Amino acid sequence: MTRTGRWTTQRHFAAILVAMVVLILAASLVGAAALSRTSSVANQLNDRISPARTAVVQLDDALRNQDTALRGYLLSGAPQFVDLYHESVSAEQVAAATLRRLLAGEDGPSADLAAVEDEAARWRRTVAEPAITTRQGDVAAAFAPVRARLTTLDDRLIAARQDGRQALADARELRDVVFLGLVAVLLLLIAAIAVLLRVTVVQPLARLGAAVRQVAGGDFAHAVTPEGPSDVAEVGRDVEEMRNRLVEALTVTEQREAELRRSNADLEQFAYVASHDLQEPLRKVASFCQMLQRRYGDALDERAQQYIAFAVDGATRMQRLINDLLTFSRIGRVYDGTAAVDLNEVLARAEDSLAVSIAETRAEIIRPQLPVVHGDVTLLTMLWQNLLGNAIKFRRPGEAPRIEITATATDTTWTFAVSDNGIGIDPEFADKIFVIFQRLHAREKYEGTGIGLAVCKKVVEHHGGVIGLDPSYDKGARLVFTIPLRRIDDNARSGTHNQ
Repeated sequence: MTRTGRWTTQRHFAAILVAMVVLILAASLVGAAALSRTSSVANQLNDRISPARTAVVQLDDALRNQDTALRGYLLSGAPQFVDLYHESVSAEQVAAATLRRLLAGEDGPSADLAAVEDEAARWRRTVAEPAITTRQGDVAAAFAPVRARLTTLDDRLIAARQDGRQALADARELRDVVFLGLVAVLLLLIAAIAVLLRVTVVQPLARLGAAVRQVAGGDFAHAVTPEGPSDVAEVGRDVEEMRNRLVEALTVTEQREAELRRSNADLEQFAYVASHDLQEPLRKVASFCQMLQRRYGDALDERAQQYIAFAVDGATRMQRLINDLLTFSRIGRVYDGTAAVDLNEVLARAEDSLAVSIAETRAEIIRPQLPVVHGDVTLLTMLWQNLLGNAIKFRRPGEAPRIEITATATDTTWTFAVSDNGIGIDPEFADKIFVIFQRLHAREKYEGTGIGLAVCKKVVEHHGGVIGLDPSYDKGARLVFTIPLRRIDDNARSGTHNQ
């Protein structure tokens, strides 16, 4: 259950995301205001004040041309000067209209423009037009007030342009400061977020991971302390609960292992009894039966001789069964070594044990250079001896046994195959042949207790492999088994030789 009053990891991330969104929105608003201010000042300067200065120059040219045309007309009387005068008046009106549009909302410059227009109109009404009509008049000093008004307007626009440039520079500086400040705040927020995530999420997760790895490494007594956001702490509590269950299971397992050790000790005692106390009566039975046969053989009829033979054979087979059972039970208990084993030496030892059978049957064994594997040398010798012994025993009548051994390696295992040209095994008995004491043939035809392949199966499985019958092989029997590839002998090379 999630602990109340503690934020989850998702809630931490949601809060951080909201903070970032708020900051970005605030930065966007402040930046937009700064950009708007800068744009407004730039537009005012570029779209109104600078064009107004140009229009003032045009207005000045129009007024000067009126004065020049009037002077030329009074001196020469040429009518083209009158035309120039009227054209200049029209140009003045156009420039004045442009100025009024550009200076709309600007009280000072608009008043100066109105004063220029009034003074120019007064000059035309009182000086220029009467002079054109009469061709007389003193116009030299009459135009000075118009020029003075125009100079006032021009000076005001020059000052306005300077103020606009200064305002634009101030706006740009403010914009740069605002954006630099926003970048700094954003970086600080990112750093704060990183620190917050590290303190509230990353570090608790790291400590939880370290505790889990310590428990996974075998320190089951190390308690996992829940901390951090509620969901991380919940995971910690689950891990701690799992650790407690593992500790309980481990305790139970240790108890069962102790019981298993006691049981193995009992089995060892039973093996001792079976190998000594149980076999001693059998030896006595067989020995005394044989003594009866030797001493009273002449006095016994054929049926009595047969009964004694049955008793000796039964005692002998019982001894073999007990010995085979002891051998089977010792696999994994008594024989449990783990060392590098050269299978070439193991196979040579197995062939030596079967030397009489090999010579009597003229058996041919074809084998490659075998690898070095990890395992118990006694068990592996037992494995190969049983496989070769079966291949020789279950041969075709009148035909010499031919046994071929192959070994192939993959990335993880060695695979061995033992093929013969014997009587073969029906695939329907593929599983039955590995069951202890299971026989496919009568004892009178093939001797043995039926435990050989069961021993092979137990040895192979003890080494981590599997064994089975190859049902696709029809020239006899082929048994295939694997052994995990732990280390390959660098000197092992494939090849064949005949024996």
